[in-house]
Amino acid sequence: MNPELDALEEKLAQLVARLDALREENRELRQQLASRTDENARIAEKLAAAKARIEALLTQIPETET
Repeated sequence: MNPELDALEEKLAQLVARLDALREENRELRQQLASRTDENARIAEKLAAAKARIEALLTQIPETET
């Protein structure tokens, strides 16, 4: 074959391999993002519950006169 065509074919093969690798990395990153988003939502719920409990406890503390 023509050496230029061989070089172009090799470069194309490298690009296709890189594209596949980047697609896989993107898929993994999307999964990680979804997982972290879920985790963040769970932590936010726990934080809100803790805040509510603290606020409830604070209402039970008698105020002192100064």
